[in-house]
Amino acid sequence: MTRSSQRRRTTFAVAVTAAAAVALLGGVPTVASATTTEASTPVPIAAPEGTTMSYILNAKVANPGQTRLLEKAVNAAGGVVVQSWPQIGVVVAHSQHSAFRDDVRAAGANALESVGATRTAEVLEGTPTDVQAPWGPGASGYKKGANKPTNGDVEAPTTPAASSSDVYEGLQWDMKMIKADQAHKITEGSRNVLVGVLDSGIDPDHPDLQANIDVADSVNCTNGGRPDTSATGWNPTTSDHGTHVAGTIAAPRNGVGIVGVAPNVRMAAVKVVSDEGFIYPEYAVCGFVWAGQKHMDVTNNSYYVDPFEFWCSDQPDQAAAKEAVSRAVAWSTKQGVVHAAAAGNSAYDLSDKSKITDRGSPNDGTAVVRKLNDGCQDIPAELPGVATVSSATSTGALSSFSNRGLGVIDVAAPGSNILSTIVANNWYGYKSGTSMASPHVAGVLALMKTAHPELTPEQMVAKLRADATDTACTVTTRGDACLGTAEDNSFYGEGMVDALKAVS
Repeated sequence: MTRSSQRRRTTFAVAVTAAAAVALLGGVPTVASATTTEASTPVPIAAPEGTTMSYILNAKVANPGQTRLLEKAVNAAGGVVVQSWPQIGVVVAHSQHSAFRDDVRAAGANALESVGATRTAEVLEGTPTDVQAPWGPGASGYKKGANKPTNGDVEAPTTPAASSSDVYEGLQWDMKMIKADQAHKITEGSRNVLVGVLDSGIDPDHPDLQANIDVADSVNCTNGGRPDTSATGWNPTTSDHGTHVAGTIAAPRNGVGIVGVAPNVRMAAVKVVSDEGFIYPEYAVCGFVWAGQKHMDVTNNSYYVDPFEFWCSDQPDQAAAKEAVSRAVAWSTKQGVVHAAAAGNSAYDLSDKSKITDRGSPNDGTAVVRKLNDGCQDIPAELPGVATVSSATSTGALSSFSNRGLGVIDVAAPGSNILSTIVANNWYGYKSGTSMASPHVAGVLALMKTAHPELTPEQMVAKLRADATDTACTVTTRGDACLGTAEDNSFYGEGMVDALKAVS
């Protein structure tokens, strides 16, 4: 994960500069951790008159009637409805009025639970021209702004494998570590299983991915958080991060290149990373709801939601956006989707927020040195129902960049120096980060769904944890303390993910 001169923060992969994020236990009681009740550092978000800003509104009750009331409140307050999600009672709006938040609270008092700005920077992607945007894909006439391309989000050096026609499966030490090679003797996954890759898009032309991309269920969510199903909307533009993640999940066994954890399942590209490298709350909401609508089985989430590395419940703007993403995750889980997420690359102990000082948020404007409390969370990784993954090296040690936390990490997976697919020359390269660890778990969940289609998302996360190989604490290069036992500790959670047990 890198940041550009514009303080760009993309997705979880190893960083030379700033850090990444955190995690949460999927459906299991958390272990008591250190508590921090002191207020978090305030981060007021200015909305200058005449500057287009983006907002999320949450209805008191998630139903069509209340959602319609919020739409009317947006119009009355001088805003424009960009996208409505009546399933979860969330409305995305743009406005150029500095008093929009106060005005919409007054206009929608009977239906509005909370409203908050989703970013500190002005909207670049444009605003729909019609005021009454319908539900679903949003209004027609949506205009793409003149986005400036960046150098992408290469979080670690992308070193192409040797130019040869040889199969590279022998270089995939990571697959052996999680026993994927043994699991493949039982199943390589089912075409009935669909994995949503919420990321920067998947290279549609890569010969080691093309056969497993579900074009019909792919989408671009970066147009203001509205689903864009245009033919090339979900293609990668400034980043090959999603392409690398996709190869780990489900590169097919086709005699060339590499083999993914679940080489016979389908993948949908759900693009939530903008050309500038941001994953704003409305993009994530769109991605999770889309996954639920399309009845995906698994999603992989190798990112944290921008512009805050941690979203604090005692900050009104942050709380509103956090609530919207939480609703989207919960709703998609109820539709049968299980979620895997990267723990983050800040080398934080996520179980004790009092020891974390966030120096990089907001990352789309002027960063503030922030003190955190227990209500500050990385999202989506710390939301209920999400399986959170730390990163391990080829020796099994915790990767130096990986976040940790007793009662926070669910399982560990390989994340250092992982060979997978890249966009350049439709080839292969190495990346490191918890971004690379999480797709191993998403692949294992896809294999698990193949072998045990009757399991609910909650049962899948419980089985994932129960199946993991107990891994005793190691010592990191920084001497970080590892808390807990070999059965459950702050570095590896319940242990190294086990693909063989997942299908047995």
